[in-house]
Amino acid sequence: MAIEKDEVKRLLSFLELSMPKIEETMKNEAISQTIASIALKGEQFDKDLPKSVKKLIYTLATHLQPRAKTYQEYLMNLIFEKKIINDAQLNAALDYVHGKPKEIFNEEEFNEKCGIGIIYTTEMIHDVVNEVFESFRNEIISERYAYNTGKLMGLIRNKLKFADASEIKKYMDTKILELLGPKTEEELKGIKKKKKVVQEKCNGNDKANVPKEKVVEDDSSESIEELMKTRAHFHKPGENYSTDGYVVTSNTMNLLKKHLKETGGIVQTRFPPEPNGVLHIGHAKAININFGYAKAHNGKCNLRFDDTNPEKEEERFFHGIEDVVNWLGYKPDQITYSSSNFKQLFDWAVVLIKKGFAYVCHQKVEEIRGFEVKMSPYRDRPIEESLQLFYDMKNGKFPEGAATLRLKLTLEEGKVDPVAYRIKYVPHHRTGDEWCIYPTYDYTHCLCDSIENITHSLCTKEFQSRRSSYYWLCNALDIYCPVQWEYGRLNVGYTVVSKRKIAALINNKIVSDWDDPRLFTLAGLRRRGVPAEAINKFVAKLGLTGAQMVIDPVYLDAVVRDYLNVNAPRTMAVLEPLKITIENFSEIGLENSVAVQDFPGDTSRKKSHSVAVSNVIYIESTDFKLEQEKGYRRLTPDQTVGLRYLGIVLKFVKEVKNSVGKVTEIIVKGEKLTNDNKPKAFIHWVANPKIVEVRLYNRLFKHKNPEDAEQVPNGFLSDCDLNSLIVIRNAMIDKYLEQVKIYDKFQFERIGFFSVDPDSSKNKIIFNRTVALKEDAGKN
Repeated sequence: MAIEKDEVKRLLSFLELSMPKIEETMKNEAISQTIASIALKGEQFDKDLPKSVKKLIYTLATHLQPRAKTYQEYLMNLIFEKKIINDAQLNAALDYVHGKPKEIFNEEEFNEKCGIGIIYTTEMIHDVVNEVFESFRNEIISERYAYNTGKLMGLIRNKLKFADASEIKKYMDTKILELLGPKTEEELKGIKKKKKVVQEKCNGNDKANVPKEKVVEDDSSESIEELMKTRAHFHKPGENYSTDGYVVTSNTMNLLKKHLKETGGIVQTRFPPEPNGVLHIGHAKAININFGYAKAHNGKCNLRFDDTNPEKEEERFFHGIEDVVNWLGYKPDQITYSSSNFKQLFDWAVVLIKKGFAYVCHQKVEEIRGFEVKMSPYRDRPIEESLQLFYDMKNGKFPEGAATLRLKLTLEEGKVDPVAYRIKYVPHHRTGDEWCIYPTYDYTHCLCDSIENITHSLCTKEFQSRRSSYYWLCNALDIYCPVQWEYGRLNVGYTVVSKRKIAALINNKIVSDWDDPRLFTLAGLRRRGVPAEAINKFVAKLGLTGAQMVIDPVYLDAVVRDYLNVNAPRTMAVLEPLKITIENFSEIGLENSVAVQDFPGDTSRKKSHSVAVSNVIYIESTDFKLEQEKGYRRLTPDQTVGLRYLGIVLKFVKEVKNSVGKVTEIIVKGEKLTNDNKPKAFIHWVANPKIVEVRLYNRLFKHKNPEDAEQVPNGFLSDCDLNSLIVIRNAMIDKYLEQVKIYDKFQFERIGFFSVDPDSSKNKIIFNRTVALKEDAGKN
């Protein structure tokens, strides 16, 4: 029964709270009612409770979590009986009860962990303080009042865990005064000056020293497995109750025992995508966290298709999702489907109606959409009526939109009575025409997790507001309830990932398909040549922060570049060829081929490839200029240039121009490289080449957030760079590359990293630029 407002105010005053604190507390009715009810019991126990006890009562009321409410009376009595006498003991008690349901409570263990019955005499406290002070005596005397006594307090508290902190502090101050005497005038001035500086900083007068961005602890890792072992501090299987916010019922422990028996106590996760589009870079984080956590703890992870919306699902998306998961290096323990549970989900909906937790509603979508909506006029209709109407929905007696099944609860975000079932006369790809009502995500998600005995339901932060409904549904049906954990969603700038927006890009012929390399779909990244290992490492480096992040693509590029720099063999390719004829080639004495290491400079890797050598070679057109420019170090009429791997230097003889005056060929003389003729630069080249197509992909959007209406008022389509793809149809590579396979990766020397496109054939090889080199090719 609720306590009247005036009585709540009186009881808060009984706890000796300040008037501003009372007014602030009363703004939250639930908390103020809890505090008032505990204060009332305290007043009934003793009207003259000491202030120290009142303080403990207030701490208990504000810190005891809902899942441990059954301990409230027990802890209150320990405070009243002076068995818990300080904050240290109460904090230890709260930690203990938050992790132990009543069914497994061990009083002996509790007493030991909370220091119940331990009495610290004044002599004991003085002895420990004296011992610690003696150990640091010389340092204290040397630094005097500048010495950091916090370190001493920490050491003392380790030895006197449950002693009264104020008594320790009081004796510490006495010891310091005895040892050092009063503060000098200079020390007093120093203290005042320090206080003034702190005050100025608090007032914002030290703006120059305020960092622009908040510094957070680095929780990144080199691998997802390492991240999940060292940073993911989740509950152990079967100890769901130890998690903040988890709701414990009278049957929880029995359900957990059954769950452990069925799983063998292992970690069980799942990755549950909707099969209505392809996966994007944000999904890479979800895949890595779910599969990675299971792998790091020798558990299992399912790939579950959340196929509850037959209108948008296509068979190709199922195959594409499974393919991408495998590409990232993960093998699902099982591939499951929400649709496999349609019968069970329907039966549970009937149970909810019979319990009075769900009802059939006839409001239109517009009436129930949003957060400031009125309660449905159908909310309190008789249970039998809702039950019959729900069967009528199932049996096709209503048109689409005429009825829904709604749950009787309010989400944290304020959404009232979410929809559990809606009518759709659309055949399902797996169940055909068996159903014309389909469950929603809010209803299906947690129940399928329960069916699959998921231990850790890992999802992005936007689902935090649905956690209460997740727990409510499982507990309303009295079934095993997994724990939901949230992590920050991964967003990348200069792109869109919405299925609707990508479809618009495709329909407007701005991109070719879902796997266009300019998109940040995982299929697109794969086609661009981004290795799965680099994506996984990129996710691991981002850590497990709960904050939503928007990452600049350059950070992904950096990880990709680092990986390819070690794993992609070098080769020479020319994108814009200029013919070079070495007129004295026969005199130089070169062989008709030269062996070039796949990884030059790495002596541990011996593999090499053979490159053709001829009197006619091709270089990049930018590696020659008719007129010398300041800082230009390559071939000009007055400047020589070296050829990589051949040990020769080219000297300009003359240029050959076509009918419109464009240089089409350079005649040069070659000479062996010596200490006397060493050129300023060495360039790459090809001879007897194969013609290939090269596609240079650049950033698709001009703004970091193309969906920002202020920066891009005409919509995201207007923000596209229509020249973001450059196709070079007459690029040249060495013929040894004729046998390359799709997705093979290479570093084109001085240009960038490239991958073989799936459109390639035996007669036409196509390379996609994955990422440019760090270095600017122009510096050579």
